[in-house]
Amino acid sequence: MGFVPLHNHSDYSLLDGASQISKIVDRACDLGMESIALTDHGVMYGVLDLVKKCKEKGIKPIIGNEMYVINGSIDDPQPKKEKRYHLVVLAKNYTGYKNLVKLTTISHLNGMRGRGIFSRPCIDKSLLSKYSDGLIVSTACLGGEIPQAILKGRLDVAEDIALWYKKLFADDFYLEIQDHGSIEDRIVNVELIKIGKKHQIKVIATNDAHYLSSMDVEAHDALLCVLTGKLISDEKRLRYLFVLFLARLIRSISFESNKCSI
Repeated sequence: MGFVPLHNHSDYSLLDGASQISKIVDRACDLGMESIALTDHGVMYGVLDLVKKCKEKGIKPIIGNEMYVINGSIDDPQPKKEKRYHLVVLAKNYTGYKNLVKLTTISHLNGMRGRGIFSRPCIDKSLLSKYSDGLIVSTACLGGEIPQAILKGRLDVAEDIALWYKKLFADDFYLEIQDHGSIEDRIVNVELIKIGKKHQIKVIATNDAHYLSSMDVEAHDALLCVLTGKLISDEKRLRYLFVLFLARLIRSISFESNKCSI
């Protein structure tokens, strides 16, 4: 059975993605994949590069956007501080592509929330309902609305949200499980599978990919420091602890092996 990565970030996910699109496509080809998706944070800047590169390599591009969804209205003249939830949105066909472009455009023109480098282009659920035709959506990472409800112990709320999306998107709505080694992933995955079985919602497995190999972990960690205004030496900051530890462990083992073989 083949695997298609459906949750990928390029360097167009500014200061959070450490992969160039050309290298993402090359890597997919090296692994024998027939298709690859691009889901940068809130933007579609990489679509043209993705389509061109995939056409050169003979694989199928899947155009997407990891969008930010709020429960209020982006048209509120006095917006309150609202939680922004991640949602992976993919174009199923040409109609879906046009609707994805429409949603992305509106999010940048009318839906900016936050200040400075922390501002994000948001959509609301009424917009998502209006432009839902031809779209496939999945619950994204731990920043998704359903995973967040699960982590807060609000399982009834998580089910209600899942049923709202299922009603809107039917078979084009998926529960997205991920395992990056964190306890939170394990907790969320167990409950997502339960919700999927109870309400006949399909489950897909993805990686929240922000770089291509373990050799890129420290470069990505530096990008996160720039994004959040922190130093690498700072103890209290955003970091991918498990992955950083694993990469360093793999590298040290590799070095030890080299020493033994000399």
